[in-house]
Amino acid sequence: MGKGFFQVPTAINEPVKSYAPGTSEREEVLASYKSMYNSSIDVPLLINGEEIRTGNTGIMVPPHDHQHVLGTYHKAEKKHIQQAIDTALEARSKWADLAWEQRAAIFLKAAELIAGPYRAKINAATMLAQSKNIYQAEIDAACEFIDFLRFNVEFMTQIYEDQPDSTSGAWNRIEYRPLEGFVYAITPFNFTAISGNLPASAALMGNTVVWKPSDSQIYSAKVIIDIFKEAGVPDGVINVVYGDPVMITDTILASPDFAGIHFTGSTHVFKDIWSKIGTNIHTYKTYPRIVGETGGKDFIVAHPSADAKQVATGISRGAFEFQGQKCSAASRAYIPKSLWSDIEKYLLEDIKSFKMGSPEDMSNFITAVIHEGSFDKLANFIDQAKEDKEATIIAGGGYDKSKGFFVEPTVILTEDPKYTTMCTELFGPVITIYVYDDDKWAETLDLIDTTSEYALTGAIFSLDRYAAAEATKTLENAAGNFYINDKPTGAVVGQQPFGGARASGTNDKAGSYLNLLRWVSPRTIKETFVSPTDYRYPFLGA
Repeated sequence: MGKGFFQVPTAINEPVKSYAPGTSEREEVLASYKSMYNSSIDVPLLINGEEIRTGNTGIMVPPHDHQHVLGTYHKAEKKHIQQAIDTALEARSKWADLAWEQRAAIFLKAAELIAGPYRAKINAATMLAQSKNIYQAEIDAACEFIDFLRFNVEFMTQIYEDQPDSTSGAWNRIEYRPLEGFVYAITPFNFTAISGNLPASAALMGNTVVWKPSDSQIYSAKVIIDIFKEAGVPDGVINVVYGDPVMITDTILASPDFAGIHFTGSTHVFKDIWSKIGTNIHTYKTYPRIVGETGGKDFIVAHPSADAKQVATGISRGAFEFQGQKCSAASRAYIPKSLWSDIEKYLLEDIKSFKMGSPEDMSNFITAVIHEGSFDKLANFIDQAKEDKEATIIAGGGYDKSKGFFVEPTVILTEDPKYTTMCTELFGPVITIYVYDDDKWAETLDLIDTTSEYALTGAIFSLDRYAAAEATKTLENAAGNFYINDKPTGAVVGQQPFGGARASGTNDKAGSYLNLLRWVSPRTIKETFVSPTDYRYPFLGA
């Protein structure tokens, strides 16, 4: 029972550490990296707080050093998935009845654990498992994850405070109940913060969760599990499973108690899941919440008034940070002829200065792509561009997987605005550029809007306010996160809620209260203080 109207600590964005040479954080994360690289871990399933080792294992390797084994993880059988479902349902009653401030305290503690004693470990794990350089690991695994946990608590209180009007004779109130059943979280390889936030945000609102991380992110997911355990997440609230994604998903979606899915991953997989939910709709006790953030074919467009150096920097960072493996990464750009020679010069200078290799060497800006499947896909598109008459590779184009899955930052110049790499999501360090006639500005905006099925992020560079306004209006449905004079990546929790529409997802805006609303089922309660004793209204009088 509540004994006060409690105010939670004001959420602030976690400062990003510099990791400059000579700093303590640099030395600490390098020491953690070396220690973890030279150790081997065994990652079990986690169901009702119990570690389950099935003996059917997979290996975890650094993408930049794929012959080195970091450890093994255990794959679930169907019985384990059913056990996780049963456990989540059993734990739900007690967890849902726990006072909100008690749930809040757990995840606020998790944020402080990441900010302090786990910071070097979770960053080093992300460097090893996902080949992020230290800056990309810091803004993701540390800062964004901390921000999600802190701001979600604040958003939760804002939701709870949203109450209806009452009168002197009746008291109206709304309860924000957790969903009836359990939530399924599927998380991607590319952001440790997303991997932690998807199960945590649903759990914060009183739900219990079955969580399946990406096979390529299990190593750093284990650090998240350890943090949640130390923060006090009770047994059964977040259950973690690995293995055959089709078997796991089909087992979960067959349960009558399936209440919702929190998903980040590929568009194809999400659409397939949506279809299966539709097929099973008569099985469920309630209509499941379907929340997903999927792919992107994100753009940069420069107006003739733009600053060429700013545009080049936006491309260099927006397309090539974390090897272009962000769903928000710039992968197509539209440049006016009048600026192209300057932008090309600055861009090629940037790319020439990039160093590529292991994230342990902090002078490396570029590291490896996530796995061999991604490498082979990118190599095929690059090879095709080398053959096609309508495409010219002006930077990069090389690749090597002998030690790690390294793909050079690649720039393709095309004369065809509908060339395949202008339309297809590649998810790697490849951007395709189309140079348009300056007097075709309006037509180019329409081209951008109609080229891709996706609508996640986009950016315009312009010093002309009328042009910026025109682009903002014309492209209103082309990007859920739109940037003016900035790269299309780097959304900050509490500042730029993230999500897109069209084939990019349900646009439920992670990093805002809007996402948390999806994990509650409101109940309106009206309490009348003095109830009528006569059915007759005044109009019935003689």
